[in-house]
Amino acid sequence: MSDEARVVRIVPNGPVMVQGPVRIEMPDGTVVESDRFMCAICTCRRSKIYPLCDTSHRRRQRAKDDESSTTVTVQAPAEA
Repeated sequence: MSDEARVVRIVPNGPVMVQGPVRIEMPDGTVVESDRFMCAICTCRRSKIYPLCDTSHRRRQRAKDDESSTTVTVQAPAEA
């Protein structure tokens, strides 16, 4: 993994968007990787391809005031 900062966008009632590629280590030890330029991480746990998002959250209607998103930049940890 590179030392470049990653862009992470938190979408209310939606996924966490992470600038890719990404490697996700699950609690059970399995690893999920995506080489896409932008990766959607599921937060509703309805996705059939969890931990990646398949837009299952869209089946629930969003409130009008939940349409904004928050963007943060995180520094990728150096590999040991």
